[in-house]
Amino acid sequence: MNDTLMYLAFGAILVFAIASHLRKTMKKEAAARDAAERGKLISEGPRAQHPHIDAMYCIGCGACVDACPEGDVLAVIAGKAGIVNGHKCVGHGLCADACPVGAITIVMAKPGVGADMPQLSPEFETNVPNMFIVGELGGLALIKNAVNQGRDCVDAVASRMTRLKTGKPTTGIHDVAIVGAGPGGISASLRAIEKKLRYVTFEQDELGGTVAKYPRQKLVMTSPVEFPLHGKFKKLQISKEELLKFWEQLHRQAGLKVNTLEKVENIQRAADGVFDIETSKGRYRAWAVILALGRRGTPRKLGVKGEELGKVMYGLIEAEAYTGMNILVVGGGDSAVEAAMGLAHQKGNRVTLSYRQEAFSRIKERNSQRLKEYTKGGRLQVIFKSNPVEIKAKSVVLDVEGQQREIPNDYVWVFAGGTPPNEFLKRVGIQVGQRDLTRETGAHAKLVAAAGYR
Repeated sequence: MNDTLMYLAFGAILVFAIASHLRKTMKKEAAARDAAERGKLISEGPRAQHPHIDAMYCIGCGACVDACPEGDVLAVIAGKAGIVNGHKCVGHGLCADACPVGAITIVMAKPGVGADMPQLSPEFETNVPNMFIVGELGGLALIKNAVNQGRDCVDAVASRMTRLKTGKPTTGIHDVAIVGAGPGGISASLRAIEKKLRYVTFEQDELGGTVAKYPRQKLVMTSPVEFPLHGKFKKLQISKEELLKFWEQLHRQAGLKVNTLEKVENIQRAADGVFDIETSKGRYRAWAVILALGRRGTPRKLGVKGEELGKVMYGLIEAEAYTGMNILVVGGGDSAVEAAMGLAHQKGNRVTLSYRQEAFSRIKERNSQRLKEYTKGGRLQVIFKSNPVEIKAKSVVLDVEGQQREIPNDYVWVFAGGTPPNEFLKRVGIQVGQRDLTRETGAHAKLVAAAGYR
C-alpha cells in the first residue's frame, strides 16, 4: 500500500512538472508569435548582418535566445529557433557563438540592401589596384569587422611591397596611406607599425572617427575583438568612453601617429602605380591606400526653413555641455533616442523627441526599455507622427498629424542619417553598384573562423 501511494505521489509530481513546463513553453511560444507578428508590421526584416539558422541542425535549446542582448530578435517556436524581430538585430554574432551545434551563421540581408556599394575582392581591394576599403563603407557595419579588415588589408599590402618597389625609386613615398582613424583605420595603422611599414593616417575630425561622435556611454561593441600590438580585447560590452580610452593608450604605447583635422580631398593613381594624395593641408604619395571611411558621409538635412541657424546640429559629442535648455531631437533610430535620453539626463533640460512614424521600429531593446523610464518620469516627451516644418530663433514649428504646433526651443539635433561618400569614390575611380553581400559575408566569416579570429 505504501509503495502504491509513493508511486502515485511521484507520478503526480512528474505530471505537474511536465504540465508546468508545457505551459511555460506554450506561453513563450505565444509571446514569440506575437513578437513575430509585430515584426511583420513594422519591418521588412534584417537590414544588415543577421543570423541564418539551419533548422536541420537546430536542437531548440534556446542558447541563442538567451545570448542575444537586443531583446526578442530570436525565439524558439515549435522546437526550433527562428528570427521574430529581425529589424532589431545588429549582427554582433553572439547567438552564433552560443549555439552548441553550429546551426547559426551570420550572413547579410538580401542583396538589394547592398545597392550602390563599392565592388570589392575577397581581400577588400577595389577595382583600383592596391586601393582597399574596410569597415562600414564596404558593407560590414560592426566595429569587430572593421578591426579585422583593417588588420587583414595591411597584411595584404605588406605581402606586395617587394614587388611594388622593385626597380622603382622609393624616396618620399609611403608604403600605405590610411584614410580614416575610426576602428578600421586604427587597426590598419597599428598593423602597419607591427609590420614595420612606412604609413600615414589621415582623419578629418579627431581620433576615433565616427565613434568619437557617439553619445556618452553608448555601447559600441558586444563581442571580443583582436587588436594588433595588443591581442584580444575580451570585454563583452564596451562603451564609447572605454574604447576611446583604450585607443588613446595604444596611441601612446605604440607610437601611433594620426594626422587629425586633415581631410583627404582627392586620390589619383599615377602612371608609375603610386597614388598621389591631395589633402586639405598638403600632398602625399603612397604605394597603397586603405579607405576606412564611415558610410554616413555628409549628414542628411531636413530641408526646412531655418535649418541654417547655428543652433541646428547633426551630431552630439558631449550632452553634459547643455543644461537648462529647450531641446528638440529629430529621428527614430538609436542615435536619436540615445542623444535624446542623454540630453534629458542633464539638469534642467526639457527635451522633445520628434519622429515621423507612429512607433519606433529600429531601436535596440535596451534603448526601448530605458526610453520608457525617461518618458514615464517626464524627463522626455516623444511626439510621434510629427515633422519639423520651420525652425525659428527661439522656437520650432512641428507638423503633428496635419496640425501645426509651435514649441519653445534653444537647440535642435537632427539624426536623419547621412549621404554616403559615393561622389568621392567615383572621383577616385572606384566602381559602385549592387553586390551579393550574403554570399560575400558568408565567405568572409569562413576566412575569419579559419584564421582563428572572432
